[in-house]
Amino acid sequence: MLSISRRNFITLGAGLFATGALAGCGGGSSAEGSSSSEGGSSAASGTYKIGVLQLTEHGALDQTNKGFVAALDESGIDAKIDQQNAQNDQSACQTIASKLVNDGDDLIFAIATPAAQAVAGATSDIPVVGSAITDYAESGLVDSNDAPGGNVTGTSDLTPVADQIDLLHQLLPAAKTVGILFCSAESNSEVQVQLAEEALDAAGIAHERYSISSSNEIQQMVESMVGKVDAIYAPTDNTIAAGMATVSMVANENKLPVIVGCDTMVEDGGLASYSINYYDLGYKAGEMAVKILTEDADPADMPIEYLSSDECQLIVNQKTADALGVDVSALEGAQIV
Repeated sequence: MLSISRRNFITLGAGLFATGALAGCGGGSSAEGSSSSEGGSSAASGTYKIGVLQLTEHGALDQTNKGFVAALDESGIDAKIDQQNAQNDQSACQTIASKLVNDGDDLIFAIATPAAQAVAGATSDIPVVGSAITDYAESGLVDSNDAPGGNVTGTSDLTPVADQIDLLHQLLPAAKTVGILFCSAESNSEVQVQLAEEALDAAGIAHERYSISSSNEIQQMVESMVGKVDAIYAPTDNTIAAGMATVSMVANENKLPVIVGCDTMVEDGGLASYSINYYDLGYKAGEMAVKILTEDADPADMPIEYLSSDECQLIVNQKTADALGVDVSALEGAQIV
């Protein structure tokens, strides 16, 4: 039976909450309800203009977006939402952020660290709510995670990294060396990598970093790990998550198990994860946005919010487990995909 320590996650979350943690995950496309280009708030008319900047398309960020919109819908407010996606292009983030600010939106929702950094750099007046960001303070978005002090607040996707490594150790007790796969351009990944290394050291498991700078390098990098490591750990890295189908294709063909940072990465072929729910994370961010819009809540005084360990879910890809010959039957209460 799986025996993951909830205390590890609670202690980790509290520590990063107190000290300040980190952040994380082309042309924009407009989807639901496009804002007008005229400046000025529309709140006086009873309709709120909300801009959404999502860094890229992948399951976790998409679910975050859906949760946010659902919270707005269920609040009953009248919101006109301008959906924009930067397609993982940093310059596009800057362009879209400027557009949303110039549109005079009442609030901007930024999904993933680079998106939030672009918006925060474009305005100090419009309230900004972020999500799918691991550490706001470390990313320069707020003064501190418990007292943001400016126009930015939101929800953190801090995951129970130590428990994920514990899961790896229990499913793969013979693993002697773990390769940590991440994108070096993502600051949120660096924090998670460090946490993973600490957990692996504590478990007496050797580890090596395998970093990429773009999605084009994923296949070659995973192929280079074959024969050198016994398993792979991939945190909630936006680039890796978006390319998870490629990671799992190469890894599974070579009998190389991959423990991942979130549920959508399991759905895309990873072996297992102890994951937060990104829909719930986005929903919580939506609730914060409603308070700002309708209750005059001030982002400066709204601490960064986290999902509790009780809201995490053990998730396993049975098809991947069968292909790898990994017995997951002892994982009681796991969600099987």
